Amino acid sequence: MTENGDSTTPRAHGRVTRRTLLKAAGATALTAGAVAATAPSAAAADMPYDAIVVGAGYAGGTVARELGARGMRVLVLEARGRIGGRIEPGTLAGQHVELGGGWFGPGQDLVARELKRYSLTTTEDVHATRMVMPGPNGYASHSPQEAGARLNSLFADFYAGSEQYFERPYEPLHRKDLLASVDRLSLADRIAQLKLSGVDHDWVSGATSVFAGGNKTGSLTGLAQWYQLAGGTYDKFLSVMSQLPEGGMISILERMLRESGATVSLNSPVTAIRERGGLTQVEVRGGRVYQAPVVVLATPVNMWSTLTFEPGLPKVYTDAAREGLGVPHATKLWLRVKGTSEAVSAQAPEGAPILLLIPQKQLPDGRIFVAFTGPALDVSDPQAVRAAVRGLLPEARVAEYRAKEWHKDPWARGGWGLRRPGQLLRQLPDIQQPFGRIVFAGGDIASGWNGAFVEGALESGFRAAEQAATLAG
Repeated sequence: MTENGDSTTPRAHGRVTRRTLLKAAGATALTAGAVAATAPSAAAADMPYDAIVVGAGYAGGTVARELGARGMRVLVLEARGRIGGRIEPGTLAGQHVELGGGWFGPGQDLVARELKRYSLTTTEDVHATRMVMPGPNGYASHSPQEAGARLNSLFADFYAGSEQYFERPYEPLHRKDLLASVDRLSLADRIAQLKLSGVDHDWVSGATSVFAGGNKTGSLTGLAQWYQLAGGTYDKFLSVMSQLPEGGMISILERMLRESGATVSLNSPVTAIRERGGLTQVEVRGGRVYQAPVVVLATPVNMWSTLTFEPGLPKVYTDAAREGLGVPHATKLWLRVKGTSEAVSAQAPEGAPILLLIPQKQLPDGRIFVAFTGPALDVSDPQAVRAAVRGLLPEARVAEYRAKEWHKDPWARGGWGLRRPGQLLRQLPDIQQPFGRIVFAGGDIASGWNGAFVEGALESGFRAAEQAATLAG
């Protein structure tokens, strides 16, 4: 079936199986490059499902595959007209780009296992040949080695002590006693504690604000856990965002859903989840209701406040929904630049129009760059975008660009996840537990690589699948 409603009925070869019947009733048809699906037919809508998964991102895809492997009939409801959630492929200048997500990296064992399972390879991202960084009088150029050494030193001080309070970074509450004094700190609080000089302040604040969408909202422990998961140095931290997967970030998820045998219903935004008579009912926009013994909510936490729950959720969930976990400003900007083909990287202080500029594919007449912007840049204004790029690379001329403002996306309402101050101790592990017949999944609530990493979505999806299978009986 296609997103426009055109359907194709698969032919059975050999004996008729449950999976064949499901597909004939309107289940997902997956191509090598995309999912093509629409709302199930009336017959499929009336079919009894063993589980309903809300959200077709990596957590939801993991749950669907794992439950399907148990012989369970799974319905996946996705609000968008595509799979992927905060992973979104696109094109610019005829080149594949990642409007959401972008990289895997070493040390992410669940991702590595999935790549091996589906015989997918990765390539190394482009290495910068020069780094433009804040200086005492504007911006200054450095060799990658020089800038890297300085960043490693600065962040060794910034994250000092995290090797103790995240002694076991995959078990973030292992040293709960030590976390009490640091989990309340924002990134801005930690920067203030260090009393950094002007240039050092700009280097640190710029680097942290890229990940936090604002240093006042992002927590010190949020980034410190990632830092320790990566190995406890800044260059190792950057290396976990260095590998590009064959077929793009969506490639594993496509194969997961193909293997799951699940019915995938696109353009099906959920409005309410209700428990009725030992079953859970899920209502989508337009009024159609599906039911199953268990529902897995695999959307960004920032979306929870848009749903009606009956009975209402306990405090740990409602607090998370009200406070949010997705970063408050997250704009990814892809640029085709002429005037230079050099693989130069640039970083600016917090508050700058463009916070980080990263070189990507070289073109015959220039280069593709990807950038992360601050709230000061209006990406709908081409002149402002061009001026912001020239502020970092005076020789660069922006020929075209494409922007994705995740905080304005109605099905994300924020960017990648990063915990706010105090949320780690207030939320884990309770936010990972089922409530009634509702199971919660998503990278935002992972224990390890939470928020900004597919690794965390996989971790959470595996846990949620076990919980859902138990509840479904």
